[in-house]
Amino acid sequence: MKGLIDIIKKYKWGILLVILLLFIQAQCDLKIPEYTSNIINVGIQQKGVESVIPDALSKDDYLALKAITMSDEMDKAYELVNKGDKDYTKKYPLSEDEDIYVLKDISKDEEASLEEALTKAEVFYMMLDASNFLKDKNFRIDETVLNYYLKSSKDNEVKKIYESIDEIDASLLKQYAINFVISEYGKLGYDIDAHQMGYLSLTGIKMALLALFIMVIIIISVYLSGRIACKIAYDLRDRVVTKVMSFSNSEFNEFSTASLITRTTNDIGQIQMFFTMLLRMVMYAPIIGVGALIKVINIDMSWVIAIACGGIIVLIGTLFVIVMPKFKLVQKLIDKINLVVRETLNGLPVIRAFANENFEKKKFDKVNKRLRDVNLFTQRVMALMEPFMTLIMNGTIVLIMWVGAERIDLGVMQVGTLTALISYTMQIIMSFLMLSMLSIMAPRALISINRIKEILDKKVTINNAKDAKHLAKDSGYVLEFDHVGFKYPDGDELVLDDISFKLDEGKTLAIIGSTGSGKSSIVNLIPRFFDVTSGSIKINGEDIRHIDINDLRDLIGVVPQKGLLFSGTIASNIKFSKPNMNDEEMKEAAHIACATEFIEKKPDGYDSEIGEGGTNVSGGQRQRLAIARAVAKKPKIFIFDDSFSALDYKTDAIIRHNLSEYCKDSSKIIVAQRVGTILKADMIIVLDKGKVVGMGTHDELYKHCKLYKEIALSQLKEEELA
Repeated sequence: MKGLIDIIKKYKWGILLVILLLFIQAQCDLKIPEYTSNIINVGIQQKGVESVIPDALSKDDYLALKAITMSDEMDKAYELVNKGDKDYTKKYPLSEDEDIYVLKDISKDEEASLEEALTKAEVFYMMLDASNFLKDKNFRIDETVLNYYLKSSKDNEVKKIYESIDEIDASLLKQYAINFVISEYGKLGYDIDAHQMGYLSLTGIKMALLALFIMVIIIISVYLSGRIACKIAYDLRDRVVTKVMSFSNSEFNEFSTASLITRTTNDIGQIQMFFTMLLRMVMYAPIIGVGALIKVINIDMSWVIAIACGGIIVLIGTLFVIVMPKFKLVQKLIDKINLVVRETLNGLPVIRAFANENFEKKKFDKVNKRLRDVNLFTQRVMALMEPFMTLIMNGTIVLIMWVGAERIDLGVMQVGTLTALISYTMQIIMSFLMLSMLSIMAPRALISINRIKEILDKKVTINNAKDAKHLAKDSGYVLEFDHVGFKYPDGDELVLDDISFKLDEGKTLAIIGSTGSGKSSIVNLIPRFFDVTSGSIKINGEDIRHIDINDLRDLIGVVPQKGLLFSGTIASNIKFSKPNMNDEEMKEAAHIACATEFIEKKPDGYDSEIGEGGTNVSGGQRQRLAIARAVAKKPKIFIFDDSFSALDYKTDAIIRHNLSEYCKDSSKIIVAQRVGTILKADMIIVLDKGKVVGMGTHDELYKHCKLYKEIALSQLKEEELA
């Protein structure tokens, strides 16, 4: 997990920038319902009038409101303009016939104080006017008379009207007060329709610009999040491949090739998709959800949203518990299907030779159907989410509109407020929908992360020692096995037991024995594909476990049993061991390996294409190219692990002669099944069940080693051996 965290830390500033953009987007998205509410409440119902503070008042209404407020705040806020003033008659045409009071520039604090005083005063004034009390009682609105009625111990209509105002919802009270302002503007001849259209147009333009800005933010954040997710996947693949390259054969035995391929492709693909979703939707969901929740928390309908959120949480939690184990099984089945496909493709010639196509098809179909069934189950379960989420969403809208309509009817809520509430509720539910995507992606991503974690956290058994020594260049190298014992990590018995020998520079050592005697195990220990269980392997007296592993392997040229080639050209395969070699060195290596005869017959020569694994060349040609690759490296120690088995006797003899001629300073270890290949070796080791049963030259072993003589006589005539 540390490797994944390190990769994420690498892109922390990009991730923080994406989060910042998401916050900006959320703030903009939360403004849209406000504008919608304002269009309905202010633009339509209030004809574009936003404030309860009129820009102008007739003289009579000014004096009436001043008396009701019973304070000098209005004197500070308004100034008298005599009738006919040219600066105001155009805006307020009816001011030609009477004096008016116009609003001065006032501070924010003065505006807030005046708004509070005027809201109640204007509503009170309108209600008095609607009650006909002014006409019936010849009621004069002045401070003295008002005080008399309002402070009277007896109930009266004025007092009842004044006290009833306290029971009106604050938002509706403001709307009633604004209705007074609209009426006042009508008295002064102000063009309220033009004002309304101006407000609606301006608000519409603001919404359009805001939507455009949101679009730009989304484009940038999507680009950044996608780029970061791709880079995280790139780094993960790089780390996984680098780690796998450091695996010894012990670690490879724990992970199948098919599984490693699946983890490097499918699993990292899942992680990339998860991070894309995480940076774009999952991180945005709580931001917009909490923001919308803050907007509606003061509205007395938050219980509806609480019910909806609770239902969504239960739904997502239930689905998560059901599908999590299945997603884990899906990844294992993908491993299995990759394994079957890989085996089928690699073994196609054998399958056809035995006419076993139907059997292989059934084997693949069995795994394929199992994967299909598990995928269908998870998809069906996750498909339930959409209808249930739609039901919850639509049910919430119906409930809000039902409760909201009743509140509008009672006069405690505005239509625009209900519209905004529905919009905010949808944003909250959509945030849960986004998080529900996490319930789909997270299980597979978490499983994939754990599978990648298994590789990254895997302890490699073959490592460089902290004090690893470097080998001196251009010096002689003596290889020595000192009482070496070895067993495989998952094995119980020793594969090699008490192996000791010494190979001087330029000499040839041959190893022969029956199948399973431990021949390949010996040569696999030299380049440290495995480490010895007991004893030691030394080069120039130094334990190879204390030598820098790159120096050690640079010293050795290995030709494995199976001459594996890589896709590319003949030239790229020979140069694989030493990329900076020139063409002359490449051709010399091909000549030593007797590969020139078939290379030069090809139309493209050294530029001829090689298929994956070398499937488009014969077994003998593949072995010769593998030998040429090792020779081109010019190593100090050659390891031929039964590398001449696919060659005819003539070619075998020529290659061995060329090696002794051109590579005479290099030591050679030849693992062979054919006695004819090793007759001239300086020393031959005979193995049986992991133990040395004979060591010496051909003549010595033929005389004194019973097992060697039996092997030799089984392959050659006695006179040939003599």
